[in-house]
Amino acid sequence: MLCGRWRSCRRRPEEPPVAAQVAAPLLLAPPDGDTKRPGLRALKKMGLTEDEDVRAMLRGSRLCKIRSRTWHKERLYRLQEDGLSVWFQRRIPRAPSQHIFFVQHIEAVREGHQSEGLRRFGGAFPPARCLTIAFKGRRKNLDLAAATPEEAQRWVRGLAKLRARLDAMSQRERLDHWIHSYLHRADSNQDSKMSFKEIKSLLRMVNVDMNDMYAYRLFKECDHSNNERLEGAEIEEFLRRLLKRPELEEIFHRYSGEDRVLSAPELLEFLEDQGEDGATLARAQQLIHTYELNETAKQHELMTLDGFMMYLLSPEGAALDPAHTCVFQDMDQPLSHYFISSSHNTYLTDSQIGGPSSTEAYVRAFAQGCRCVELDCWEGPGGEPVIYHGHTLTSKILFRDVVQAVRDHAFTLSPYPVILSLENHCGLEQQAVMARHLRAILGDVLVTQALDSQNPEELPSPEQLKGRVLVKGKKLPAARSEDGRILSDQEEEDEEEEEAEATEQRRRAKQISPELSALAVYCCATRLRTLCPNPVPPQPCQVSSLSERKAKKLIREAGNSFVRHNTRQLTRVYPLGLRMNSANYSPQEMWNSGCQLVALNFQTPGYEMDLNAGRFLINGQCGYILKPACLRQPDTTFDPECPGPPRTTLTIQVLTAQQLPKLNTEKPNSIVDPLVRVEIHGVPADCARKETNYVLNNGFNPRWGQTLQFQLRAPELVLVRFVVEDYDTTSPNDFVGQFTLPLNSLKQGYRHIHLLSKDGASLSPATLFVHIRIQRF
Repeated sequence: MLCGRWRSCRRRPEEPPVAAQVAAPLLLAPPDGDTKRPGLRALKKMGLTEDEDVRAMLRGSRLCKIRSRTWHKERLYRLQEDGLSVWFQRRIPRAPSQHIFFVQHIEAVREGHQSEGLRRFGGAFPPARCLTIAFKGRRKNLDLAAATPEEAQRWVRGLAKLRARLDAMSQRERLDHWIHSYLHRADSNQDSKMSFKEIKSLLRMVNVDMNDMYAYRLFKECDHSNNERLEGAEIEEFLRRLLKRPELEEIFHRYSGEDRVLSAPELLEFLEDQGEDGATLARAQQLIHTYELNETAKQHELMTLDGFMMYLLSPEGAALDPAHTCVFQDMDQPLSHYFISSSHNTYLTDSQIGGPSSTEAYVRAFAQGCRCVELDCWEGPGGEPVIYHGHTLTSKILFRDVVQAVRDHAFTLSPYPVILSLENHCGLEQQAVMARHLRAILGDVLVTQALDSQNPEELPSPEQLKGRVLVKGKKLPAARSEDGRILSDQEEEDEEEEEAEATEQRRRAKQISPELSALAVYCCATRLRTLCPNPVPPQPCQVSSLSERKAKKLIREAGNSFVRHNTRQLTRVYPLGLRMNSANYSPQEMWNSGCQLVALNFQTPGYEMDLNAGRFLINGQCGYILKPACLRQPDTTFDPECPGPPRTTLTIQVLTAQQLPKLNTEKPNSIVDPLVRVEIHGVPADCARKETNYVLNNGFNPRWGQTLQFQLRAPELVLVRFVVEDYDTTSPNDFVGQFTLPLNSLKQGYRHIHLLSKDGASLSPATLFVHIRIQRF
């Protein structure tokens, strides 16, 4: 570490010490002259108060909400002054939280008749006046019609600007924005002055139950005017004190020395201790220029505490390796060498017994990075095949509408190939119609012949198939293949699950249309009953579909043979039909054996979908993850049931959390008692979960300082899941937030973990602060 004397010699003699110039804390920016309207101040910091579209949204619009052919209701929609939420009118007033939606929860805004709802029910409104707001998670689309095309465009453009600005905001800006939005709500009489009663209300809103005596002492220390009211700079000082991070200050002072600023060499020392790859003096200087807020400090290549906090709250200071957020893996290997994000019963938006079917479910699956979707095809009226969950009360949608949704949305997030998994229950005539729709709607995007005519049996790579759609289906002839497998495109059923179908339906299902058969080029459906103990010639273009029960049986009984099978051919696993509520199974067990297409009900949130999102979080969220080498080598000896001795120790020190969300916003006195659980998902011998104690009545800045340690035998397969729960003595704990990622993408050192909701939406500014150490031996 370099001494302050060396640092002072870089200044001109007449200059005051740099540390003195930059000593003032910058946790929150001072008021921008708009103290009358704290909410507008937040929008001003976003640089959008003068934007005409945003100003129109602040005034509000009467928009027609469309839910059916006859349900068209005019409602008032108005952007809140925080710029983060939109208030809307309801016929029957409800709790305040039921009258808003948040900009950060918006998945997409579409113009015109670009949703299933508007295509079906919006005919009375010109497309130019219509827009659809699609949300993340399970919330239904909001289909709206404005009075004029200009008003519709204002909302389309305005929401786009707000979303872009929100995405571009640093974690620090989000925190500033967040606290001022609560400040605005706590100011009950909107006089821009805060009484102690209003300050207490603010504290409850932000999830902290502070001792009255301590809170009042803090209040009085900031009340320089001594009038029992905080205003202007006094409010900012109170917020600055409230948002102090003692644990970060301690780390900063450990490296900065007496003058409390970091030089580039001192920052480099911190980066080296963090285990940062490519830690150099030039890198430290670059970080100072990127994250330091004080221009004087930046000119002297110094980093203040505020710049240090900006860095640690940025993506570069997060637990997820930023280098893994883009496509970084080899995409030139055969399809069988990748885990592929896959959906089961993709058309469903709810349960598989009586829930609605929708093309929007396919759009949402693609928006989550899904690359293999399922189409359950049945005979429909008028010669048009339909998709629904057969023999149930689920609604029906047209096959051609689904194919159009694939054409329009399959490649919005990822350029890599999409697989259409057909479960075909149609007769020959409607199979031919299906084939015609696929060819006519998808055109050149559809793979209709082998890319390499010299090696038609070899699976191509994701890179070779960029922008293409593959069909998984039955291939003629419908006879036993040479290795004794029966060709079928229907999912296998365990004997106890099989239902007696009509003879005519059985006869139809066994027939294959030549037109549809021709489209199964690289994904020919195969029934896998047993794994032959003796090696058989690989058949890369054959795909087996297994229920989770059959797959688990193979994992237990075949072990390494099943792993070897999956190095050469694709295997699709799907949930048991007994899961009537569309519940999921854990996908990890299937990934452990190299199964590529582990299909889940994307419409059902839970830890299973958290694992799926964590698995496919990296590599640009493109839906393809290169399997570990032990699951790609044809002669591999790997068996997930016998992975060998421990090879890695993972040590996680859970330090603090920041700004955890309130679970019951309607009850001011309801404050969480948070605990943190760290879960390891991998081979059975690695699976474990450990948790901290709970902290009573503090979701704002709880501290733990507890260490959790794990021994890992197959670290290349491990997913680490961080979970925050609200402890309850008499009932199961309530979920607060989580974040899941692969161990190989977890960075060491002091890291922030940015928490997600049950639906995968950001809970910003909620974070965990941890220290991570990974020892490999």
